[in-house]
Amino acid sequence: MSQQTDSAASPEVLLANPRGFCAGVDRAIDIVEHALTRFGAPIYVRHEIVHNTYVVNDLKAKGAVFVEDLEDVPRGGTVVFSAHGVSQAVRDQAQALGLQVFDATCPLVTKVHVEVAKMRREGLEIVMIGHAGHPEVEGTMGQADGIHLVQTVQDVARLAIAPDAPLAYVTQTTLSVDDAVDIVAALRARFPQVREPKKQDICYATQNRQDAVKLLTSQVDVVIVVGSPTSSNSNRLREVAQRMGKPAYMVDSAEDVRAEWLQGASQIGLTAGASAPEALVEQVIARLKSFGAVAVRQLDGVTESVQFPLPRGLLVRAET
Repeated sequence: MSQQTDSAASPEVLLANPRGFCAGVDRAIDIVEHALTRFGAPIYVRHEIVHNTYVVNDLKAKGAVFVEDLEDVPRGGTVVFSAHGVSQAVRDQAQALGLQVFDATCPLVTKVHVEVAKMRREGLEIVMIGHAGHPEVEGTMGQADGIHLVQTVQDVARLAIAPDAPLAYVTQTTLSVDDAVDIVAALRARFPQVREPKKQDICYATQNRQDAVKLLTSQVDVVIVVGSPTSSNSNRLREVAQRMGKPAYMVDSAEDVRAEWLQGASQIGLTAGASAPEALVEQVIARLKSFGAVAVRQLDGVTESVQFPLPRGLLVRAET
């Protein structure tokens, strides 16, 4: 096929705003890079620091070693916990193995962990709304015994909880806002006494990117989301666009973009998940230009100014 779409005019690329890295992802990557600077390679990282292939490969090239089992870290080694958070059992294991730990858990995930601990101290049954198998969900559910996981409205009906039991819920931070609303409504209908978090658990960056992709999708013919298949928040962006009736595709790299997706499109929407770097967005733009796109326009959106500090000990050592 030729490197040109069959649109009557050259298509325009519209960029969602905000898109890409959030403060928690920036912090997690900085922690690994500071640890490499201070201690030298290798620095071990439990699980992918964030769910993005480009980021993980870049850190591997700098000397990071990614492991799923702390037994693979040499005794006395330095390990970084990923942005998704870990269970109490993993923390205990790291201590037992004598590992030096730097915790890159997103502070907004840590907030959920703190909520879970408080709810359990108050004697509440706890429901978590999230996706089974996701490391953030595993980490949060590992903060206390007996947490009930629900993924769908249908799961709420199957909960083995007494109707009058003292109950509270928390959510995965990277959920679809619309999905969470429906599940919370089902919980409230079945358990009117259910307590909610003091603040919404779905993080500001997830909310902002989903709002931005809704605005974007209403103005374009097709949507491309830059993000890795394992990225929950990137998958949710694609789903949001699809629910609005537009074809939407997720790409891990510019080479994944296919010319046939763009056939007849005069407006191409482009966004990126919270773990996808802007460098990948630029590469996708170059790919779209090779297919005939000429103009690139960024939509207006929320300006994000959130910053999270590095762990105090790592920051001091890195600056000495």
